[in-house]
Amino acid sequence: MTSSDDTEFDPAVEGALRARVGQYLVGALEGRGVRVALACGRFNGAVTTRLLEGALDALAEHGVDRNDITIAWAPGAFELPLVARGFAMGEQVDAIITLGAVIRGDTGHYDVVAGECARGVQDVQLASGVPVVFGVLTTNTVEQALERSRPDATNKGRESAETALEMVNLLRQRVFSS
Repeated sequence: MTSSDDTEFDPAVEGALRARVGQYLVGALEGRGVRVALACGRFNGAVTTRLLEGALDALAEHGVDRNDITIAWAPGAFELPLVARGFAMGEQVDAIITLGAVIRGDTGHYDVVAGECARGVQDVQLASGVPVVFGVLTTNTVEQALERSRPDATNKGRESAETALEMVNLLRQRVFSS
């Protein structure tokens, strides 16, 4: 789900794009044999739990075995990059999903936590080569966080799990192997 129907990828254009290049690579939503770690923040934990439920539903629907899923709880979003780094360095997962919620308050704390969490997640991903998905909500209000974590197809935890599977399967294609 994107922020606007006007910005969504149009699948009808895919055939035309494929005809214009030698290789056209996309990741599949296939979870069999994929090992996934979920790094979750306890702060705003009711929202995180809703995201986690969405992620677990999506992983199960796409064939990820429950024994291939590990969950770790950190105190909050700021600590998620370190948990993700631990998973990535352990070399026992194919993808890491970070889940949490940073909700704007009356101080500048939001800007520091949200920005540093995102930067840290990206740093881990680039340094390790393991897909690390940023499934941390950064919202202005509790209502926005609850809207994005509803138990339906719009759940951002679900979206994060599907992104993780796509990235694993994209990177497994021969063009990315050494």
